[in-house]
Amino acid sequence: MTLRVTGLRKSFGGVHALQGVDLTIEAGEVHALLGHNGAGKSTLIKALGGAFHPDGGTIEVGGRSHAGLTPRQSIDAGIAIIFQHLSLVDSLSVVDNIFLGQEHRRLGLVDRSSQREAARRLLDRLGATSSVDSRVGDLPMGQKQLVEIAKALSRDPVVLVLDEPTAALSSHEIGALERTVRSLQEQGLAICYVTHLLGEVERLADRMTVLREGKVHVATSLEGKTRRDIIEAIAEPPADLPPAGPVHDADPPQLRVSGLTGPGIGPVDLEVRPGEIVGLYGLIGSGRTRTLEMIFGRRARQGSITVGGREVRRATPRAALAAGLALVPGDRGRQGLFASLSALDNALLPAQGVLSMFGLRRRRAEAEAFERLAASLAVHPATPNAPARAFSGGNQQKLLLGRWINGILPTTVLLLDEPTQGVDVRARHEIYKVVRTIASERRTAVVFASTDPEEIVALADRALVMQDGRVIGELAGDALDEDALLHAVHQADTEIQTDLQEHLS
Repeated sequence: MTLRVTGLRKSFGGVHALQGVDLTIEAGEVHALLGHNGAGKSTLIKALGGAFHPDGGTIEVGGRSHAGLTPRQSIDAGIAIIFQHLSLVDSLSVVDNIFLGQEHRRLGLVDRSSQREAARRLLDRLGATSSVDSRVGDLPMGQKQLVEIAKALSRDPVVLVLDEPTAALSSHEIGALERTVRSLQEQGLAICYVTHLLGEVERLADRMTVLREGKVHVATSLEGKTRRDIIEAIAEPPADLPPAGPVHDADPPQLRVSGLTGPGIGPVDLEVRPGEIVGLYGLIGSGRTRTLEMIFGRRARQGSITVGGREVRRATPRAALAAGLALVPGDRGRQGLFASLSALDNALLPAQGVLSMFGLRRRRAEAEAFERLAASLAVHPATPNAPARAFSGGNQQKLLLGRWINGILPTTVLLLDEPTQGVDVRARHEIYKVVRTIASERRTAVVFASTDPEEIVALADRALVMQDGRVIGELAGDALDEDALLHAVHQADTEIQTDLQEHLS
């Protein structure tokens, strides 16, 4: 048995994150670790990686038992973890990233020739095509992921943990990663695969363990299991979404974007009325995220942006916030969340000036505001003083969302970039309900970007399809479905390829 976790327990401030969890993974096995938001997956992974020391239980790797691990001990034991947010340094080369902190040395000097040869062997093992001398920041996300895996393999692990590995990948990159996983499985690695995507479970996993409220709910082989079996094991059927609020065409737009242009974007024209939810759909690299960032003033732009009839003249986040715009970024780990701060401080950060009196924080007012926010967003655990890093990805996303919908700040236009990326089915539905509620009850105009056609259909009143920084189509009402979205993107891609071939001929 390569990895055996027995009776693992961990609590945070009275909240039991893990309650006697058992997990067994054999060499050459892909084991899916599943469960809804807050089920304990993140805590278990961090315990394996040495970020948390368990309160009880054991972690056995390769026949050696440990009551707990430090990060160094985890690596030495043979555990490698690839987190959803990669740990690469964009300014360094591929080879320098792979051997950062473990350089090959000869006579006291870094042996670059040896490192380049070893890096090339690791990349060949993964089927990666990037040069070892390429700057990591210049690589597409799929190649970056392979570099991260190569870095992990350089330490000769026996257990590889992949945490939501396809969350930011295109369909082509997902296929390449799945081939890599199968290859590593054939090479004898024990692979723990954390995902919310059932198709990946069906295609890759041999067995699954489902956590629920910090306990093992199901642990079973996937042989003969159907998708319905997996869904029933993971979570109860989600509640219905509240109905969409009325959108009156006669109402003046709450947000009007005219002639928006910037590097690789535009021109983009967009109008969103009070209470309307508009989705920006497109594949990776289509310009959805950059469009949101330009509207919010994070990127240089040209064109006009009007909120509530008043033009936002300065292209800065400060001016956008003052106008009633708010942005929840897609990369919460790097762009939004302060992991070491408490849940309360993260959720109420922009509102602390409003809640204070004479420059002093009013702790009771903050606690009451957080309690209301946690209840409305179903934040779990609802522990205000727990550090944000102790929360699962879905609950971290709720904390970020809560910054702008707490009823304290006058947000009239909400911009969401991949609002449920890396979030499980239950948390996704909870976030949908919150967004739908603030649109219908508060008349907030919402614009969200997503690569998931199912999400666009579930949440949007209208959808704008983007490709190469331009809006290539609009869908609404009965015409808005997954087939129509996919058809619009692929039809445009075919037209581009045809034009390119005609230009070259």
